[in-house]
Amino acid sequence: MTTLRRFNRYFTRRIGALDDHYLGQDRPLGEARLLYEIGTGASLRELRTRLGLDAGYLSRMVRALEKQGLVRVTVHPADSRLRLAEPTPAGRAELAEQNSRADGLAEGLLRGLDDTQRERLTEAVAVTERLLRLAAITVGTVDATSADARACLGGFAAELDERFPEGYGTTDLVPPERIDAFLVAYEEERAVGCGVLCALDTDTAEIRHLWVRPDARGLGLGRRLLTELERGAAGRGHHVVRLDTHKVLKEAAAMYRTAGYTEIPAYDDNPHAGYWFEKHLPR
Repeated sequence: MTTLRRFNRYFTRRIGALDDHYLGQDRPLGEARLLYEIGTGASLRELRTRLGLDAGYLSRMVRALEKQGLVRVTVHPADSRLRLAEPTPAGRAELAEQNSRADGLAEGLLRGLDDTQRERLTEAVAVTERLLRLAAITVGTVDATSADARACLGGFAAELDERFPEGYGTTDLVPPERIDAFLVAYEEERAVGCGVLCALDTDTAEIRHLWVRPDARGLGLGRRLLTELERGAAGRGHHVVRLDTHKVLKEAAAMYRTAGYTEIPAYDDNPHAGYWFEKHLPR
């Protein structure tokens, strides 16, 4: 914790986050970042979610950019309930200048490093971003018939239909009445993964439909969901968890093996399964 706080204090000072004239322009970092996020256009609702800002604070910043002639706010053409922020020609020019100055700042920060050191720093930043994203994701139990549950299962089924030679349909999904726990992972209020827990008997639970959205992969979220499902099974008094996976999902099979699962003979007649696994939970 101390190391992270020390890094935050150092980095925010080095990039000028505390300066009212960020990158030498006539606005603080908050307004500069908002202009960047607006990009070619974004709804205020989308901006609130993406930036995690209070509605009133966001409105004040948008108005400030409007007064400077950098942004205009209109009614969204596809939804009259939404307001859309778009850059003016002056706003686009300002953003281009901001990006150019940001590149110069980054180059200045790296100037004292050789190529090997730059590569190490780039890799370290990528790892830091990945772990911070994972830490910010929340996992919770939802109703199996909820909109988020249906959206995740829809994404899961659509992807498997593309990857499986025999295809995959929504009729292959576990019916809601068989589900004991439906877990959904959220990143900034957006469902980015799921997993299902079903009871096979009093001692054994089954994990089904473990899935992570493509843009949230590589973070370790699949492993985290798997761990949460195992905890859920243990909390329900199960001592064994089982799961199966398709032969083409070699990355999933590899994750299960490294997570302590042992391959076993088929325990069900799932036509899409090529591997069956089992893990004994600590009592």
